[in-house]
Amino acid sequence: MIKIKKLVDLSLDLTEKTPIYPGDPEPKITTATTVENEGYNLSNLNLGTQTGSHVDAPFHFLNQGTTIDKMDLAKFFGEAVVVRATDKKANEQITMQDLEPYRAKIAGKKIVLFNTNWYKKAGTAAFFEHPYVSREVAEYLIQAGVELICIDTINADQTGGTEFPVHDLFAAKRQMIGENMAYFDLIDFDNPVIAAFPLKLVGCDGSPVRAVAMDLELV
Repeated sequence: MIKIKKLVDLSLDLTEKTPIYPGDPEPKITTATTVENEGYNLSNLNLGTQTGSHVDAPFHFLNQGTTIDKMDLAKFFGEAVVVRATDKKANEQITMQDLEPYRAKIAGKKIVLFNTNWYKKAGTAAFFEHPYVSREVAEYLIQAGVELICIDTINADQTGGTEFPVHDLFAAKRQMIGENMAYFDLIDFDNPVIAAFPLKLVGCDGSPVRAVAMDLELV
């Protein structure tokens, strides 16, 4: 039997104030029915596929890429390595030097989380001037067999830039990116097991997720 010793929610609150990438659809959450009028409560959601904590499918950056409903669900579940990059400043790259202490741990893992703590700046202009993953790091992780990278910033690439090398590479290699996540700093145990399953949105480029980290024990 498997026991969950600890569970950490890695998802941002999903509200009309949830930060979105500039130009994306603004989230709108309204009341559709109420117990008083129709006998039950129901809400209407108007969200972009990249709203809140989410994952990107290859189709997000590649017209010939796989859509989110066609991705292997195994990519969204497994042991992860948390890379601490909390010393990074605005618009600073996460480099191979930052990755160096984790290279041995990354071997054999398919999920890597980048902990910058930038999610704490949500609601400020500084939130969009976040650290981001360098092309060299993305190339290394793909070669190492990593299938999903997640970051607690709104973008794995630099926001406001004209190039998206991390997205382009992961799309071409049919691997996944998770963005706008949070609370990686609360993962205080080794070998966290991550679950970040997308909705089965047919023909779409990505999906919001309820991402969690689990400390599991066999009993």
